[in-house]
Amino acid sequence: MNLESPKVTVAQSAEYLYNALSDVKNYEKLMPDNIAKFEVLGDDIFNFGLKGMPEIKLRLKEGVPHSQVNLAAASDKIPFTLTAHLDSVADNATAVHLIFEGEFNPMMAMMIKGPITKFIETLAQNMSKL
Repeated sequence: MNLESPKVTVAQSAEYLYNALSDVKNYEKLMPDNIAKFEVLGDDIFNFGLKGMPEIKLRLKEGVPHSQVNLAAASDKIPFTLTAHLDSVADNATAVHLIFEGEFNPMMAMMIKGPITKFIETLAQNMSKL
């Protein structure tokens, strides 16, 4: 299952956004209003929960400086990745595009497609808070 956020333009350099997204503490600023829990578990891992959804642990994976930040589920139960693509459009403007990729059975995919789509759209819209 592949889901994409709309591209958003943020008034920050690609270098700034790459560094901000490489610090797991900053993801709390991106979370939707219905967040029930956010906890940093280490330099490269955090746990979050939205109301009515199970908690998810995300681990920061190696990215590409100033152009891509990769996150992956820390559990093998629900394997997925969330990748932020950063495209510098000016010195202080960067287009951000989030891509969610996961392998789910058809029933699970049907149940989570709506909430995950809304979640990554919210993350993208909140990029300006960094």
